[in-house]
Amino acid sequence: MTPLRILIVDDETPARNRLRDVLADCATEMPVMVVEEAGSGKMALEWLESHAVDVALLDIHMPVMDGIELARHMQRLPAPPAIVFSTAFDQHAIEAFEVNAVDYLLKPVRKERLLAALRKAQAFAPERLGALAQQSRKHLSVSERGKIILIPVEDIVYLRAEQKYVTIRTLAREFLSEESLTHLEQEFAPRFLRIHRNCIVAREYVAGFEKQGHGEDAETGASPWVAVLRGLEERLPISRRHRYVVRGIGKD
Repeated sequence: MTPLRILIVDDETPARNRLRDVLADCATEMPVMVVEEAGSGKMALEWLESHAVDVALLDIHMPVMDGIELARHMQRLPAPPAIVFSTAFDQHAIEAFEVNAVDYLLKPVRKERLLAALRKAQAFAPERLGALAQQSRKHLSVSERGKIILIPVEDIVYLRAEQKYVTIRTLAREFLSEESLTHLEQEFAPRFLRIHRNCIVAREYVAGFEKQGHGEDAETGASPWVAVLRGLEERLPISRRHRYVVRGIGKD
């Protein structure tokens, strides 16, 4: 039987060592192989950019990105792994199963419980993680020069589709993502407001609206209205199609 490929993610080295030891005990009854360990969600995502695993053993309490959000990012991988949470706290069990985790183990993890979780993982199908897509992430992740950068969603001013990429704009800089603008709009509604077929803007960063020019451009579909942004000099054009929606919200 082909061994289950396992990724361990925990910010505490002793906890990772403990899981590795228990997995070694499990190997006498079922084939398993630890292919990687990661001390943070970011490190895990960087490794998963070019590798695949069958099972991810995730701690929940980790800095920057907790295990629940990491599981949501993993769901967007081409071949998402089965998720098994391993934590010292039992208050997250309901949340864990809401994201369709295969199992939820309390530390210290015992061989019998881990074996049971791994057997569940063998029957795992990717569609079991479908509910993850319905949960909003707290970060977007982009890859730059082989490194994963986490961008807090609350820092994003706007998202704009340009050719095959989406530009993620914060007050500090721009990033490029290959995610779909339509899917991002669906995931983070109603945080973002669509002002153009290729642009959505965070409502909290809209300072107001200005009229530039006197009429609409029938050829391009542009309206004379632009969105004024908090903290940026840039003005975002508003399409004729979305003019009334935006102006209506601006009056609220």
